[in-house]
Amino acid sequence: MTARIAVGQLVGVFGIKGWLKVKSNTEPAENIINYKPWYLKTQHGLKEVEVDEYAFRPQGLMVHIKGYDDRDQAVALGKATIEVDKSLLPELDAQEFYWHQLIGLKVITVFGGDTSESHAAQAQCLGSVKSLLETGANDVLVVEATPESIDDRERLLPYVPDEFVLAVDLEAGEIRVNWDPEF
Repeated sequence: MTARIAVGQLVGVFGIKGWLKVKSNTEPAENIINYKPWYLKTQHGLKEVEVDEYAFRPQGLMVHIKGYDDRDQAVALGKATIEVDKSLLPELDAQEFYWHQLIGLKVITVFGGDTSESHAAQAQCLGSVKSLLETGANDVLVVEATPESIDDRERLLPYVPDEFVLAVDLEAGEIRVNWDPEF
């Protein structure tokens, strides 16, 4: 089975000829059009579709899906999630990550300590990455408490490599940070 990732969502119909409004999760938002084919995840399962026309309007991105030529057909798709094959995503540089790769990783702080392996006893678990926020200046990790974290607090950590984020290890499933656990 092919691995897929959500890249957007249908958010409503536009007009009477089957056009749909789309909320894109890609950056920039227009990139969602470059991924083909789309798979719509509806309450009835996954359906492969082809976007045969699209337009950027002041209200956002509008698409027409081949074979959906009237409003009633488009309404039937509901607020389906748009998924694409993960293999379509461009390769990133060594220290770049997609948000979906960071979600679920354990967050370990080594604040005030040495980040070397020999001082691992100073490391404290803050929780795991629940989601990310885009703030303009930098992205922010939303870290939720887990049974192994030092407390029950949710934390917002700026995703600033080499300052707060020391290392991301996808294989180990963790992010090492320099973050005061009292903050």
